[in-house]
Amino acid sequence: MEILQPPGWARPRGYANGVAASGRLVCVSGMIGWDAEGVFHTDDFAGQVRQALLNIVAVLKEAGAGPEHIVRMTWYVVDKDEYVAAYKEVGAAYREIIGAHYPAMTAVQVSALVEDRARVEIEVTAVAP
Repeated sequence: MEILQPPGWARPRGYANGVAASGRLVCVSGMIGWDAEGVFHTDDFAGQVRQALLNIVAVLKEAGAGPEHIVRMTWYVVDKDEYVAAYKEVGAAYREIIGAHYPAMTAVQVSALVEDRARVEIEVTAVAP
């Protein structure tokens, strides 16, 4: 995996401008903050992020991949201010579950998610060796 950082560009914090990789492509659907049984245990934004990240890691494992193989993440949030207010807790959960691996990332505020209780949905593309 190669992090793409054009010369002279400021280094981004918490993500990469681009990633080049070769291997087996693994696409993970948007994961939300419910457990394997489809049950929400919290309405807290950071708590839902934590569960969504755990869900992503579980799906990646089925492909023989891990968090270190993620090349792209797209985050859909229903409230940008809620996301920003939870940066510290989200960052701690991210580092605990994903580690110090920062792929290309996009975050988008949306008007709603299909599951009414969902505060965040995260989809992932990974490239497994």
